[in-house]
Amino acid sequence: MRAVIQRVSEARVTVETEVVGQIGAGLVVLLGIAHQDTAEIAAKLAAKIAALRIFSDAEGKFNLALRDVGGAILVVSQFTLFGDTRKGNRPSFIDAAQPQVAQALVDRFVAELRDAGLTVATGIFRAHMQVALTNDGPVTIIIDSEDWSRPRRQS
Repeated sequence: MRAVIQRVSEARVTVETEVVGQIGAGLVVLLGIAHQDTAEIAAKLAAKIAALRIFSDAEGKFNLALRDVGGAILVVSQFTLFGDTRKGNRPSFIDAAQPQVAQALVDRFVAELRDAGLTVATGIFRAHMQVALTNDGPVTIIIDSEDWSRPRRQS
């Protein structure tokens, strides 16, 4: 799984002319599912994002998580996060999961966030969506579950 997480002051997703998901302050998570992803990875990623401390405390340090600030999450499925551009000029999406698998894992990810007590809005899977957001900071974090198996570099 790959997630692009943006701290926002507001965000919404529109399909055709209807707003289908909207939040105030919180996080937008653009979520890509790869063919090797599992329900366990979805649960682990949801827990990681729920606990991610990217909101500032009174001293301006990233010490607060979404729950601490009373924020919400807007989750938007985005298979294009697995676009491979190494060959040619048109991305290949061969690493992205098939739609049936991907939808089940996106649903699992959203359920895990809700089970953690968070307010979650979503887009519509496989729909052509318009995503509007105001990035706060800007703060943008990328989490790739594939990186979890790699050794961490020492600083």
